[in-house]
Amino acid sequence: MGRSLLQFRAVDGQRGVAMIAGGRARRVLGVDSVLTLARRALAAGDDLAATADRAGLGAPVDLDAVRLLPPIDHADPAHLLLSGTGLTHLGSAEGRDAMHRAAADSEPTDSMRLFRMGVEGGKPAPGEAGAQPEWSYKGDGSCLVASGEPLVSPAFARDGGEEPEIAGIYLIDGDGTPARLGFALANEFSDHVTERGNYLWLAHSKLRPAALGPELWLGALPSDVRGTSRILRDGTVLWEKPFLSGEANMSHSIANLERHHFKYAPFRRPGDVHVHFFGTATLSFSDGVATRPGDVFEIEAAPFGLPLRNPLVVAPAADPIVRVL
Repeated sequence: MGRSLLQFRAVDGQRGVAMIAGGRARRVLGVDSVLTLARRALAAGDDLAATADRAGLGAPVDLDAVRLLPPIDHADPAHLLLSGTGLTHLGSAEGRDAMHRAAADSEPTDSMRLFRMGVEGGKPAPGEAGAQPEWSYKGDGSCLVASGEPLVSPAFARDGGEEPEIAGIYLIDGDGTPARLGFALANEFSDHVTERGNYLWLAHSKLRPAALGPELWLGALPSDVRGTSRILRDGTVLWEKPFLSGEANMSHSIANLERHHFKYAPFRRPGDVHVHFFGTATLSFSDGVATRPGDVFEIEAAPFGLPLRNPLVVAPAADPIVRVL
């Protein structure tokens, strides 16, 4: 039976951690964050589930009576990095290829070439490095959004679109070794209109907030993850489509994506937390949907028992002026 952890804030303002097993949430005693529990696990050379059991499980937690937080955070947001890889899922090149096909004449686009590299070499033998995936930076811990909170699109954005994904959650040990804590349901959220304008604007399109579902799934991710992504407008389903993840539906193995992310020394700084999005093949943008403020993104998938929901909000216009000293 799978287990997951979540973080919450009670009505009295106090934080807590709960273990979910068999559909029941119980408080983990003596800890107020998953990061604290993870540090204990690393110090003891144990896993998170065993560390939670050792701490002890207390009273049931009514999840409808608390505020659910992201399943990981850091007291100093600068020490939490959001990043992602694209073109990693079977079929994920179709929408991207269509975006850039007009400027590519009859030659395969860079997107399609990179996707094919993943199909051919993205699942190497254990211990070997496979094809290098596309990689993008999304921001730090200040960009992380909990379920129920708004995804805020900047005023200059051309689009605010959902990307239903699975994210890996990691803590860097004291010797610089990345430790995977688990997996979370995610909405990577990007500006696909900007990306379509020029492939070199991909980096700009990714600098947006991202949402994580409440649960940190412990242990291995099922190889075949099946979920649903939908957009609600004025309380009615505007768009809905199934999405797939897990290695059975990916052109890269998770180990290969992790290897290429953590091969960079700055990403192995002891004490840092990483949230790494594994990509998707399902976008409402590919079906011609144009989102607008007030739309609600809803993503759900087993084995996660709780959905991820976030309304779309547009930030006030800002034109920062650089001060010269």
